[in-house]
Amino acid sequence: MEPSNSSSLNAETADASNLFRVIDKDNVHGLNLDVPETARAVIKPWHEREDTENFADSGVDDQMIIHVPFTESVRLRSVLLKLGRGESTPRTLRIFANHPTIVDFADAENTRPQLNIRLLEGEVDVVEYPLRVAAFTSVTSLSLFFSDAVGDETSRLYYLGFRGDLRNPRKDANSKIDIPAANAADASLVDRVSEKTAGAQTTAR
Repeated sequence: MEPSNSSSLNAETADASNLFRVIDKDNVHGLNLDVPETARAVIKPWHEREDTENFADSGVDDQMIIHVPFTESVRLRSVLLKLGRGESTPRTLRIFANHPTIVDFADAENTRPQLNIRLLEGEVDVVEYPLRVAAFTSVTSLSLFFSDAVGDETSRLYYLGFRGDLRNPRKDANSKIDIPAANAADASLVDRVSEKTAGAQTTAR
């Protein structure tokens, strides 16, 4: 599948499958950011995706890593990015799934990513990059390694989001379990047998 920009995304579908609600935002952090706290600033709800007031810039060079943990196991279908324009556009993204041991750039360089993406240049909207779902079926954390900026000095990121679904969606505690009509008679029979057995046990000496 080819990347697509936000103008071609169905807003309702994109919002429904957006995983913003299960990102552990308090524990999002980055490496080589000009301002460390900005790692969390790029994790925004879908309706704020076009915001350009909050962003993350790389620090001493054009490489930066954003660590994103999830509160639940998820199956990822795509990553959503709004990148800096011009010389601040990173052109390469390496994605590592479930690698919390990546604590510096040496670890990232020595670890094989689940996916290596060539990012588009000249885009002003959010771009959706489809993922190989088989490689991201049970994800609890991601490390995203941006590099290779057009100007070779600074990479900028405005928005980072994900689409997918929960691996183990929580069930409503008040939801009722419906018994199919075809099994209703069997269910009643089981109840009668249980009652009869219980009665027999109370009269036994």
